[in-house]
Amino acid sequence: MEIVGRVSGRRHWTVEQKLAILRDAFGPEGSVRAAIERHEVGSGAIYTWRRQALSGALTGVTRPAVPSFAEVQISEPTAMLPAPGSAGPGSGQIGIELPSGVRLTVDASVDAEALSRVIGVLA
Repeated sequence: MEIVGRVSGRRHWTVEQKLAILRDAFGPEGSVRAAIERHEVGSGAIYTWRRQALSGALTGVTRPAVPSFAEVQISEPTAMLPAPGSAGPGSGQIGIELPSGVRLTVDASVDAEALSRVIGVLA
């Protein structure tokens, strides 16, 4: 008969031990489940240490903050020539540019349901 028990009470891990357990759990051949069983540590602790290691809080080495904004340049609007056969600006046409780069120009009287289907296919 084998008795498998966990260490009772609160355990204190050094930074080096935590990093070794993280390498064991998330390394190239790592497995969180195997690291939990091998080191008798909870999965919550492993993921907390991982978050701390990624932020730099575990080792005390923090990464420089990445700006959360992008540089924007505003330029003068360019004059657009009307497409052949169109009445030009103010004619009730709507220009749509999809994230994929596809550009559509539709008349203001376009059927919204049909346009929605077309955009769904092109997106």
